[in-house]
Amino acid sequence: MKYYIIAGEASGDLHGSNLMKALFKEDNNANIRFWGGDLMQAVGGELVMHYKERQFMGFAEVIMNLRKISGHIKFCKKDIAEFQPDVIIFIDNSGFNLRIAKWAKEQNFRTHYYISPQVWASRASRVEKIKRDVDAMYCILPFEKDFYKTYGFDVHFVGHPLIDAIADRPQVDEIEFRKTHQLSNLPIIALLPGSRKQEITKMLGVMLSLVDDFKDYQFVIAGAPSQDFEFYKTFIKKNNVSFISNKTYDLLSISYAALVTSGTATLETALYKVPQVVCYKANAISYHIAKRIITLKFISLVNLIMDREVVTELIQGDLNKKRLKQELNTILNSDKRDQLFLDYFELEKKLGGKGASEKAAKLIVESVSSI
Repeated sequence: MKYYIIAGEASGDLHGSNLMKALFKEDNNANIRFWGGDLMQAVGGELVMHYKERQFMGFAEVIMNLRKISGHIKFCKKDIAEFQPDVIIFIDNSGFNLRIAKWAKEQNFRTHYYISPQVWASRASRVEKIKRDVDAMYCILPFEKDFYKTYGFDVHFVGHPLIDAIADRPQVDEIEFRKTHQLSNLPIIALLPGSRKQEITKMLGVMLSLVDDFKDYQFVIAGAPSQDFEFYKTFIKKNNVSFISNKTYDLLSISYAALVTSGTATLETALYKVPQVVCYKANAISYHIAKRIITLKFISLVNLIMDREVVTELIQGDLNKKRLKQELNTILNSDKRDQLFLDYFELEKKLGGKGASEKAAKLIVESVSSI
């Protein structure tokens, strides 16, 4: 069968690649065309557009690039119409994907969604549009099934694909890793400032401001595959800061603590059992618009899944050197560090175990084959 997959950002590329592997196993004749990144491209199929070409953070950035986004949507519709897939699979990336889903449904394409848009975070009214435009939804967060049920939409909870992504990776040889990347024997504080230029610009400076206050540790920046080292160099003013690109999981596996930009990375850090402080700072206009729309108590996936504050969140004005230093000290030296490990194990149990990609692929193939 022919599959058309649309994913955005580094996390979508990761989950998309694992879903593609599972689809190829379920369907020996799978023909996959996709929007994604390097990981999906490595699996096979045909890449239409890389996510690097369409990364915009926040409301203000989206508004500034409306013409470009409109062009991408128009091109995507044309490409789908020419490919004539048996099913379109959307992965997260709701701003783009829900627009395509509406059009696709009108054109009588089968529409499946893997990794639900976070409608529970803000505009729950969009659920009715999702029910109208999406034939099947495969959720990865445990509370999403009950959320959709209240709107009369029966969805599948398949577990979280990060469980597989992390469990399937070979164990890192810490001594060799430190040697390869010229790291000292000091405990590592990993800095995960995000993957988009806008968020890295907002986050990395304040993270690096702590370097001189924690001389018994070494700070290591986890570089995103979507950004070149030249971009990061403008923020690095100290000689005792290291940079490692596209090795975030390996870095987390040997880290003592982490400062993490809100997003999928908070969950990845928790699954690697690394104590963390969650950081978030956006464009002022984007933040004030979001504050009016978003109704959640928390912004990090760790706290949302646990439905209580497990990790400290420093948002907007609270993300400053004084507060960040205070919270980093707390997870390095206090009883909170021990409690975090206990909470992380509880979190992992809630996520549903291994096999998310395989479960989703099996359901997709069975559903489309039966029609």
